[in-house]
Amino acid sequence: MLFNSYEFIFAFLPITFFIYFYLNHKRLTEASKGFLVFTSLFFYSWWNISYLPIILVSMLFNYLIGNTLNSKKNYKFSKKVLLIFGIVANIAVLAYFKYFDFFIENINLVLSTKIEPLHLLLPLAISFFTFQQISYLVDSYRKETKEYDFLNYALFVTFFPQLIAGPIVHHKEMMPQFAKARNKVKNYRNISIGVFIFSIGLFKKVVIADTFAVWATEGFDVVTTLSVVEAWIASLSYTFQLYFDFSGYTDMAIGAALLFNIKLPINFNSPYKATSIQDFWRRWHITLSRFLRDYIYIPLGGNRKGEFRTYANLMATFILGGIWHGAGWTFIFWGFLHGMALVIHRAWNKLGFKLNSLLAWFITFNFINISWVFFRAKEWDDAIRVLSAMFNFSSIISVINYQQVTYIAIFLIIIFFKNSNEIIKMNFSKNMKIAMSTFLFVIAILQLTNIMVQEDKVSEFLYFNF
Repeated sequence: MLFNSYEFIFAFLPITFFIYFYLNHKRLTEASKGFLVFTSLFFYSWWNISYLPIILVSMLFNYLIGNTLNSKKNYKFSKKVLLIFGIVANIAVLAYFKYFDFFIENINLVLSTKIEPLHLLLPLAISFFTFQQISYLVDSYRKETKEYDFLNYALFVTFFPQLIAGPIVHHKEMMPQFAKARNKVKNYRNISIGVFIFSIGLFKKVVIADTFAVWATEGFDVVTTLSVVEAWIASLSYTFQLYFDFSGYTDMAIGAALLFNIKLPINFNSPYKATSIQDFWRRWHITLSRFLRDYIYIPLGGNRKGEFRTYANLMATFILGGIWHGAGWTFIFWGFLHGMALVIHRAWNKLGFKLNSLLAWFITFNFINISWVFFRAKEWDDAIRVLSAMFNFSSIISVINYQQVTYIAIFLIIIFFKNSNEIIKMNFSKNMKIAMSTFLFVIAILQLTNIMVQEDKVSEFLYFNF
């Protein structure tokens, strides 16, 4: 079930909301949590019910490991060994589904063998719920979580607003919210803000991201020969599509969660305003950046073991980040590029150099845009084709068209407009907030209806594939 679908907006979300708070009103707290877990698993199973046993087994396994790590009892075995076992088991399951066919393809390429790939379907959200549960195991080992029963743990993992594509949350930042008495009753301020944020996200997805998706697909997957302008249109289309698609999803997730009085962490903070690659990663997919920092970069030694080791840790962290996004050499190279950029940025700062802020933004944005080409391309040759055309200035065409005007408008929005996190903090009147929510929601629904009429389906969010 998609956030940008009629069944979610007009059936699943309102029904879940009213029954959840009705059960809480009747002081059936455990029943309300159980209902939320049930509906979240129903939401998850909507795509393919065969995925359900995987997430259920994963939850039970990690709950048992986490509770053991968090227990005050003395065991004969080392808890550190148990933690390593839990992490390795989680990664092994993820690797089997996500990377096994990629491994076979490369074995066949290197050894000229003909091993048949398994053609495994990637279970929905496995990357996200795996990372979330790994963080739970580590936090349990560090005694940063409390012991909860399985129902509470299942709610932590499956809570539908953040289940499929994040934000990646810590147990300690979400579960205490469900325990607060005041969060068990409807909060009309949270409802107002939640609907407003959800409407912004829905507008981002169906009006902006899905428009750019058409142009990105045309450039990357349809047209075989591109002029320099067409190539830049293709790359920028994906750059904007990815941001508005994923930030739109995150806004909808945060808005939907707020209806239930649960505050999810901010995941985007105007990343295309960044003036350095380090600044970008403090603004883009913030909860993933936090995970990579806390559970990969710092355990590897962070910046505590000398400059060379710091550079190596940065490279390792971002190559692993690239691999997490997808099983392909283009993703690995994308991670390598970002690792190298962070190494260069750190070395540049060590030398004491500084750039003009406008020039720094220009370099950062264009690096991000170029690196997204590898992220988007289905094959290595597709990336090279687009990049070659982007710098083939002999094919410049100076005709101004609708697409170019749209890019100028989007640039102005990105640079000068406030993001959704900033907008909700503005002191709008109640009527103004209702009017803005209604306008964005109606425009988004009209566009959604248009998509349904023309294509008979709505588009999935890009990060569902990762």
